[in-house]
Amino acid sequence: MELVKRVRRGDHAAASRSLSIVVNDEKDSEILAKEFFKASGSAQKVGVSGPPGVGKSTLTGRLIGRYRADKLKVGVLMVDPSSSISGGAFLGDRLRVMEHATDKGVFIRSLASRGMIGGLTYAIFGAIHVLETLGCDKILIETVGTGQDEVEIASVADTVLYVTTPSMGDEIQAMKAGAMEIGDIFVVNKADLAGKDKAIADLKAALGLGHSAGQAVKAWEPPVLAASAKNGEGIPELVRELDGHWKHLKASGEGRRRLKLQHATELQFWIQRRVIKSALERVTDKILEDMVLRKTDPASIGRKLLKA
Repeated sequence: MELVKRVRRGDHAAASRSLSIVVNDEKDSEILAKEFFKASGSAQKVGVSGPPGVGKSTLTGRLIGRYRADKLKVGVLMVDPSSSISGGAFLGDRLRVMEHATDKGVFIRSLASRGMIGGLTYAIFGAIHVLETLGCDKILIETVGTGQDEVEIASVADTVLYVTTPSMGDEIQAMKAGAMEIGDIFVVNKADLAGKDKAIADLKAALGLGHSAGQAVKAWEPPVLAASAKNGEGIPELVRELDGHWKHLKASGEGRRRLKLQHATELQFWIQRRVIKSALERVTDKILEDMVLRKTDPASIGRKLLKA
């Protein structure tokens, strides 16, 4: 409880230790998780999504700077690619926002995706609740950048920011990936490159396809913005749209609906993790030997383990 109190007071060292305990499922992690959950829903969670190489980390760094200029406290979770064998993360993305690492108003942490499809990790919600308890006003969640498989961010974030660039053909890929359905704000980054106008036009046309098919106009119409994270162009406009979406969520029933979806996903993650861990702990060498000899099969063993 002393650790929780320290996090609530804004102690970064306590938050770092708590996050490690929760993420790594160490002893007393559930006790801490229960306390941190009390702050759930208090901060705007922005999912920064899009294919590799579009400048998500640089854009994240710009957003941090803008929010800090407005005296807001910012938490950053950077979900890195990781080995499915060791679970270790490649922390290169963190280097792009290190200029904010010494700012007491910014808390940055990399999380290993641990091989999960969609660039998420079972520990993402626990980490978010630590940052909410720390008093963060905005939490930026940068996904791995797996492109077509990262639509799961919509069940974690309040606002999904989809980032693309000119001349990559990502507009078509986005439609295939379902990003057109989950994106709340679209940004054509590296807008100083040729093809910016075409990329914006293609995205706007794609976003309008649903309406032309007879679907009702949404309460929130996703804007398409041009920006250059490298030189800071378009960042003020992007922040205004992010703030506008947060106000829209709070003023409508959509915010409550999304929070319920997040809680459902968090519960699903918890159950999956515990059931799988419990079942696999009962897999003995004899069971594996019987499978090698074809005396049994995965389905039969699996049913017995789940029933137990």
